Amino acid sequence: MSLLAVKSLSLTLGLPLFADLTFTLTAGDRLGLIASNGRGKSSLLRCLAGHLDPTHGEITRARGTTVALVEQDAPAALLKLPLRQAVANALTDPDGDSWRVDVMLDDLNIPEDLRDLPLDALSGGWQRAALLARAAITEPDILLLDEPTNHLDLSRIGLLQRWLRALPRDTAIIAASHDRAFLDAVTTRSLFLREANSRMFAIPYTPARAALTEADAAQGRQYENDVAKADQLRRQAAKLKNIGINSGSDLLITKTKQLKDRAEKIESASRPAHKEGSAGAIKLANSGTHAKAFVTINDAAITTPDGKPLFRTGQKWIEKGDRIVLLGRNGAGKTQMVNALLRAITGQDPDIRATPSLVLGHSDQGLAQLPPKSTPTDLVTAYKTGDAPARTLLAGAGIRLDAQTKPLAPLSGGQKARLAMLLLRLQQPNFYLLDEPTNHLDIEGQEALESELLTQGATCLLVSHDRSFVRAVGNRFWLIDKNRLIEVDDPEAFFKGELES
Repeated sequence: MSLLAVKSLSLTLGLPLFADLTFTLTAGDRLGLIASNGRGKSSLLRCLAGHLDPTHGEITRARGTTVALVEQDAPAALLKLPLRQAVANALTDPDGDSWRVDVMLDDLNIPEDLRDLPLDALSGGWQRAALLARAAITEPDILLLDEPTNHLDLSRIGLLQRWLRALPRDTAIIAASHDRAFLDAVTTRSLFLREANSRMFAIPYTPARAALTEADAAQGRQYENDVAKADQLRRQAAKLKNIGINSGSDLLITKTKQLKDRAEKIESASRPAHKEGSAGAIKLANSGTHAKAFVTINDAAITTPDGKPLFRTGQKWIEKGDRIVLLGRNGAGKTQMVNALLRAITGQDPDIRATPSLVLGHSDQGLAQLPPKSTPTDLVTAYKTGDAPARTLLAGAGIRLDAQTKPLAPLSGGQKARLAMLLLRLQQPNFYLLDEPTNHLDIEGQEALESELLTQGATCLLVSHDRSFVRAVGNRFWLIDKNRLIEVDDPEAFFKGELES
């Protein structure tokens, strides 16, 4: 049964986002929506929910079909409401159906002591759970999810995956996400949204991405053939033009114009969609060092900020080329371990020693290293790049010219993440300390960061909940297990335990 039909849909918001998009959504569909940052995923979901009018095209819903949208952030109007009330307000009869609210909150494992706190007093993860509850309690036919795994740790992602699988089988879902492992776990179809020639595949993300790469390569080969054909037509036109001019033949002049028109049409029609401009490149750099051990850890005690013991590290070393992933449940002490390493690098921890040749590149998961009142240009020119090189670097990182000299606050999370990676590159570190570096990065950005870390032979310690990123980058794995830090062969047992907890 078709619930929704999209025909020739186009949307322009200052710049063209997508055009001529056509697809149908049937009962029970699980569709993954994939695109680079700023390419229209959120806007498309808002169009499908009826919150935004498209520029062109049609969206047709089956009679009686209901749609619920879970946006990335809680609306300002809800932030002062207690969580329980924010969910209840989505019901037609909040008082008569109040029992349904607690059932829904139980399904999402929201602790009782959080339910009467205002949303703005809760973490991003619990706010996201409240928005899910608000949407699902209306029992929609179509559930639209905008980056549903943002702010969630692995155990909450596992709960979300199980919760989605437990929804009625005829509920259709569209999930816009940069989390590749999540898309593989919950979707059966994949829509790659592009400015032109968006592509749909009736398979989950990973096989769909392989199919897309193959299709793009074939299209690229066809494009090269078409360009060669167009060049040949132009050469023929040039010869005919010379003959026509010399002989005074109007017929040959007309034929020349026809050949040139054909060449232009071939090039225009064959231009590959996958050559669209990147949302911004990510490049890193490593300054050299001859040190074998960057960091030596002598059974350090890792504590909370108020001194409560968390775990001991045992004897550990970080050597050149190590890409160590720090694993552990929320609250186990990963951030405190990162902070201990930061203190050690400035000589403030007697149990952790860093080689004098270590040059640190640090990215905080909240991007606290990016002052919101600074401008991108200010931050880049601090590295003595000059104005013109700074503009080029920022454009390469996906920061448009009109945003380069304005405060950072209005930039998207993806743009800020790319800016943070650019600043890391300019520092020319030889040791990277990365706390959730893929937060807000689109899949293109994640893959670029993976490639740079691997190609540069980077040395790093990183914390990440992104399973695909961890699998691609890590070559050593440290696990916080109760009150000790142990090394494990791979992260899979930890992933499995967290996702099923």
